[in-house]
Amino acid sequence: MTKGAVETMSMTLANELGVRGITVNAVAPGATRTATNGASFAAPGLAELIAGTTALDRLGRPEDVADVVAFLASDAARWITRQVIDASGGLFLGPRV
Repeated sequence: MTKGAVETMSMTLANELGVRGITVNAVAPGATRTATNGASFAAPGLAELIAGTTALDRLGRPEDVADVVAFLASDAARWITRQVIDASGGLFLGPRV
């Protein structure tokens, strides 16, 4: 529900603020191990299980998400607005064959 609200808020704000030259985007990270949540992945096999559901076969790192945010905040992303960028490493794309 929260992700839907963020998407709707991004769309509404992008529409309202675009005339001022302000872009509005959101980033939807996948399973990302950080210093704060590392214990959440401590259960035996959990990190490997989650990593196996991503196309890149690993958990995210904070810098993976930070680089997306930095790009969106840069002038290089000046023509991108009202987007929700999936930064999940291809989470739940299905099993690899």
